[in-house]
Amino acid sequence: QVQLVESGGGLVQAGGSLRLSCAASGSILSFNGMAWYRQAPGKQRELVADFISGGNTNYADYVKGRFTMSRDNAKNILYLQMNNLKAEDTAVYYCLGSTYPSGYEYDVWGPGTQVTVSS
Repeated sequence: QVQLVESGGGLVQAGGSLRLSCAASGSILSFNGMAWYRQAPGKQRELVADFISGGNTNYADYVKGRFTMSRDNAKNILYLQMNNLKAEDTAVYYCLGSTYPSGYEYDVWGPGTQVTVSS
């Protein structure tokens, strides 16, 4: 199976920006869907953004207008551009891929990258 690994996390002040990268060991096109999730301390994992192959990108309400997910199929990288970061964005961010026909059930996870936003 194609493996995923995230990078680009770090410490940033509120209002700042970060770009996360998710590098695949194989073709991103092998996934029927991909997504970014995040998990903050003491909280459940929550969806940040996702897309189904050939479809549009969907964003959680709390990141709309601030985060942008994009992909580079030639480089096999999924990106998450995060602007105007808030303290509540602090979390471990995960890149996910789905090999299921529906594209909605994610069975491949990256190890995560930490994003810490100071206020």
